[in-house]
Amino acid sequence: MPNPVTGKRYGTVSTERQKEMSGLEFVQGLADGTLPLNMIAQTLGYDVIEATKGRVVVTVEPSDAHLNPYGTVHGGLTATLLDSCMGLAVQSTLDKGFGQTTVEFKISLVRPITQATGWIRAEGIVLNCGRRIGTAEGRLTDRNGRLLAHGTTTCLIFES
Repeated sequence: MPNPVTGKRYGTVSTERQKEMSGLEFVQGLADGTLPLNMIAQTLGYDVIEATKGRVVVTVEPSDAHLNPYGTVHGGLTATLLDSCMGLAVQSTLDKGFGQTTVEFKISLVRPITQATGWIRAEGIVLNCGRRIGTAEGRLTDRNGRLLAHGTTTCLIFES
């Protein structure tokens, strides 16, 4: 069922379909809605809004569904947003027939996020992408560009 606001669909993309597209075509399909976003995007309410080679932006507006018992946004949302934007940034650099998966990532939470923070934006940028390993960094900012969290990732590149 499509998102009533964005019109985007949720689900998975078949392995056969993935092999037909470059990584950039795949990630741009997520951003423009021609491909379904993954189910965790539906669960957490985030969206892929920009995708160019080596750079991906993901956004969400925190709600009460994201809060921990202290009333701040759970770090798991931050981790998911950064993991998503960084991994998709690496994916956007890959040729047809190749995929990637996170091997490890590290994040640093700089400021608390609350519902009052409003829209937050996670931007992932590739640092290096070789034949087997890709690395990227990510920054999570508020609507005023203030840094909320940042991270790095290492992704394994494989033939799909």
